[in-house]
Amino acid sequence: MATAPKGGIRGVTNMSETHAQCQEKYTNGYYSQQLEDGLVFQDIVTQALYQRGIVVVGYASRRFQRSHGENLLGAEIKNDKKFRSTGNVYIEIAEKAHPDRPNFTASGIMRDDNSWLYVIGDEKTFWIFATVYLKKLVSRWQRKETHTSIGHLMPVSEADKYAIRKIEVSSDEA
Repeated sequence: MATAPKGGIRGVTNMSETHAQCQEKYTNGYYSQQLEDGLVFQDIVTQALYQRGIVVVGYASRRFQRSHGENLLGAEIKNDKKFRSTGNVYIEIAEKAHPDRPNFTASGIMRDDNSWLYVIGDEKTFWIFATVYLKKLVSRWQRKETHTSIGHLMPVSEADKYAIRKIEVSSDEA
């Protein structure tokens, strides 16, 4: 099973863009926009779960997010804007904040915090998984690595099969 050691993960494989292209995206605001899109997705998930009787109380400070996780519920929430076009859900295991950093750190299902749920999808559909279950399954799926992320591609059909719950968001919830 792929895990990020305390010092991080080194190495780069299966990348379709060059390091220079990745750096250009970073300086042109691409990653800032990705962060904002992720925060909007967290709000959509929070609203949809609240309407189903589940309250998600998020931590605002980086200090609490690092030490306790994203929220009191223990849900790691990830926006996947590509699953509809690729047919795969991206299960992240490591990341780095900037392409120039040499090491990856554990993230997604491998975070060392209170996360016991992994929520992933887009503004119309998302799945909720138990992280402990995904950790046992992740090695089955193709590994994908970019300059800032490492993960595995879970087919949508398997997401439907292994999810605790799949939620279709209605237009009044988004």
